[in-house]
Amino acid sequence: MSDDERGQDDVDPVVEESLPHEGHSEHDHAELSGATESASQFKAPSRTIRDLFNPPRNIAAIRQLLFEVTDKIELHTHEFDLYFPYVDNVWVRQHRAGSDKTGRYKTDYYACRLQRPTYTPKAVDKPRPEGTPTRKKQIREGGKCHMKLKVVRYEGGYQGVTITQLGDKTEHLHDLDTMDRIKRSTVLMDIARSEVMNGYMPASVYTVMSEDELKLAASGGRHLKREDVRNASQAWRQQHKGELRVHEGYRYDHGNGIVRQNNTVPLAQAVTNAQAVDPSLAYYAALPPNTLSFPEECRSFLEPYLPPPDAIINEDGLPHVTLTYATSLDSGLSLAPGIQTILSGPQSKAMTHYIRSRHDAILVGVRTALADDPALNCRLEGAGGYGGLGWEKQPRPVVIDPAGRWLLTPETRVIRTVLEGKGKAPWIIMAPGFAIDPNRVEMLRYYGGKHLGLSDYDKRWRLRWEAILKALAAEGIRSVMIEGGGMVLNELLSAQHSHLVSSVIVTVAPTYLGRGGVFVSPDPKHDEFGRPMPAVRFKDIRWQSFGEDAVMCGRIPAVERAAGFQSLVQPAPPRPVSFFNSTVDAQNSFQRRPPVPEPMGP
Repeated sequence: MSDDERGQDDVDPVVEESLPHEGHSEHDHAELSGATESASQFKAPSRTIRDLFNPPRNIAAIRQLLFEVTDKIELHTHEFDLYFPYVDNVWVRQHRAGSDKTGRYKTDYYACRLQRPTYTPKAVDKPRPEGTPTRKKQIREGGKCHMKLKVVRYEGGYQGVTITQLGDKTEHLHDLDTMDRIKRSTVLMDIARSEVMNGYMPASVYTVMSEDELKLAASGGRHLKREDVRNASQAWRQQHKGELRVHEGYRYDHGNGIVRQNNTVPLAQAVTNAQAVDPSLAYYAALPPNTLSFPEECRSFLEPYLPPPDAIINEDGLPHVTLTYATSLDSGLSLAPGIQTILSGPQSKAMTHYIRSRHDAILVGVRTALADDPALNCRLEGAGGYGGLGWEKQPRPVVIDPAGRWLLTPETRVIRTVLEGKGKAPWIIMAPGFAIDPNRVEMLRYYGGKHLGLSDYDKRWRLRWEAILKALAAEGIRSVMIEGGGMVLNELLSAQHSHLVSSVIVTVAPTYLGRGGVFVSPDPKHDEFGRPMPAVRFKDIRWQSFGEDAVMCGRIPAVERAAGFQSLVQPAPPRPVSFFNSTVDAQNSFQRRPPVPEPMGP
């Protein structure tokens, strides 16, 4: 059967009457129709029919996520390269802004495809090459949608892509299905082209691709047409005039196109059955061995004490603050200063990681960082690096280190976590009066972290907690989980600072640590006669058992929170927050030592 005969016989009349290039833009057609003089110049597509029948896990949800972009999306570079071609029928790159002075950040700007017209009629149409059919062009006006994206690709100590909305248009004026009807994605066209280049008829390729309607729709092919397969393979077929065949187990039926023979297993099912491992089992097999699971039925107990998914900065410019820690029956945190002591059981440890997944940042003092060398990440199933997408549900580690005592190296656990794609690099809050090697500043930036310099002290020359939390809020942190250590917890539970705490979640282990350890014991309050009073008594209390541990959730009473605000000593006007974005900034800043005593950081 000749190529011309196939072009007439296997076309459905309904398809023939539709717009022949509805799934392809003029720019894409120019790439396909620019036939080369040598067939060897055709590049083999990067995807095959197996990518359609074995698509990435949750591809439909990921496509919807990349279509809406309601919040910042952080992906590993390989994830962006895998998933974004599934939505390039929606987003069109407008221009590339280039890279920053370090060469690590590269920025691209994208706009919704409906922002621009598809075709502008010309006074005189350009003559078509001999033998090339005249195209029926679909004319669509531009300005139908003004959604825009900013895509920043980082290549340094880790490789990642950050996607954010740009401009004041926060949502599309259409749904994703509308774009799937207007244009096909690169993934679908690559799959179609690869099958034709393997010697199969476009009509046969279309039949096979349409067998599993659910998987085709999940990949954006609900409106795929036979002519889309022809368009994708047109340039290749112009150079290869040989006879094409139908897929094994299928036959050409005049008037009905390509049909599957009786008693033949559909190719979609055959490809799926040929997988060595069931997709669901492959997912769990790929999870790191230390992945934790926290049952859904246990989460409702914590919900009233956790920040909502759409948490906002309050009217005082502060984020939601959750104080959480594990303690012994005698309120001990560790057996001795500088000694890591494990108190939580397996169930309560999984609970802690679930709480981490619900916060934007996790904060500890420098003594905890030095003693425990913590990863400060979330190991819950579904978090980034543990079956999740990008850095999904991974909090930003924050370490209070005024004097710069924490020496980060590539072997530090939190940095190894970054290199493994299982967590984020830390932000270190410092007092600018202490010298630090600019190379340390640059190394932290290389792995995606940074130093935040604060110069807002309280009357004891400590960094003010209000300034710390407001600085984090200014960086987009809407919720902070504070885990320790002892000095940090005691300060925030004191009368001067307890008003900053939104909720408290305490795990009590069935053990006594004994004397000589680190304890949670804030300074007591005093009445008007100087008599001691309890430092704090929580309200809205809930208790829950998790294995051998007992978990208490509570809140600071409103009366004590109001008293905390009133008891604050009015500080001097705060100095601006300085962010050390370069070694020069760090060097200049740390050379200006304020004439103050050495501050004692938490």
